[in-house]
Amino acid sequence: MEYKVIPFVASIDANKGNSNHVAEQLESLIKHYTSQGWKYVRLESVSTFVQPESGCFGLGGKPGYTTNRQMVVFEK
Repeated sequence: MEYKVIPFVASIDANKGNSNHVAEQLESLIKHYTSQGWKYVRLESVSTFVQPESGCFGLGGKPGYTTNRQMVVFEK
């Protein structure tokens, strides 16, 4: 079995966008890959730790943090 994992980041206008716009973007992505023979499996959330930056001579350093990324999983 073969798998393909695609990052999914929805983009909406803060004043006009809503969850329907996000759903439409995800649906479009799924349709694109299913038309190429891939089968949609699921949407996964992947937690990632971003390493801290020490800055130059300790100035301008940034602490590390955890972020979540959405990944769409397909199989063939």
